[in-house]
Amino acid sequence: MSGRHLLGITDLGVDGIDEVMRLADTFVEVGRRPIPRVPALRGKTVVSTFFEDSTRTRLSFEAAAKRLSADVMTFTGSSSSLNKGESLRDTVLTIAAMGADAFVVRHGCAGVPAQVAGWLDQAGGASVLNAGDGAHEHPTQALLDCFTISREREARFGARPARPGVLRGLRVAIVGDIRHSRVARSNVLAFSALGAEISLVAPATLLPPSLAGWPVEVSHDIDALLPKCDVVYLLRLQNERMTEQFLPTLREYTATYGLTAERARLLGPSTIVMHPGPIRRGIEIAAEVADSPVSVITTQVANGVAVRMAVLYLLLGSGAPIGA
Repeated sequence: MSGRHLLGITDLGVDGIDEVMRLADTFVEVGRRPIPRVPALRGKTVVSTFFEDSTRTRLSFEAAAKRLSADVMTFTGSSSSLNKGESLRDTVLTIAAMGADAFVVRHGCAGVPAQVAGWLDQAGGASVLNAGDGAHEHPTQALLDCFTISREREARFGARPARPGVLRGLRVAIVGDIRHSRVARSNVLAFSALGAEISLVAPATLLPPSLAGWPVEVSHDIDALLPKCDVVYLLRLQNERMTEQFLPTLREYTATYGLTAERARLLGPSTIVMHPGPIRRGIEIAAEVADSPVSVITTQVANGVAVRMAVLYLLLGSGAPIGA
């Protein structure tokens, strides 16, 4: 991985994605140890800087940093001096002055992690990792998803896919609210870079205004696609980003696009079902499907720690041994 920041999938390229995945394999093994900790980032400080609610991403990054022996500071915008009128820039530079080596930034507005990176570059300071900015990107989610698909492919077929291009030949359907999803954008970039064929499945109102440059096909018929897919990737409806009425009713959406128990019977024997969370049972996915063997949703969460350990190590590591 080159550069001081990870703001989007294009910062990595195919070789960078592959490098993260290779290193994540090592950190999966670390996570199985009785004491799942290595000294690789001892003396480094990682700041968890979240301006939006998060469970999986925030805790995953914090667990990753601690397993690498980094110190972790947690910042929450809703209880900070921002409420007293302090600017975001001054807040960031104040935290940086405390000795931060990396900021993990989530914000509701697209471009904020890049802006923070610009301020820190001017100050000669810390690295920035984009943990989700508006409807723009969520690169580490895409990385953990690529890693999960690769490992599941190996487990189900008994052979490690060739690198790079570990998703070559796979058919992936991304289903749901594509329009408002930063995960969809990052996953399209990452999946296509690794060779997957991607179909977006959504009502017209939940597709981006333009798909120019997106290496995807578009379908409105989930039932026709399910038997052909190796991966079905479900997205929730992001009501918090919706300023208009995009759907008549939730019931109609579930009937047309939800992965119900009946639809799950259309899946092939080796198909996996993924979701970045939080899932809404009974809307985009039936409870019995989420809890069935086709679902790798909790595996994604577990793999997220190892992948984020890999990203932090590649950005901050100073040659300390990984396996000590």
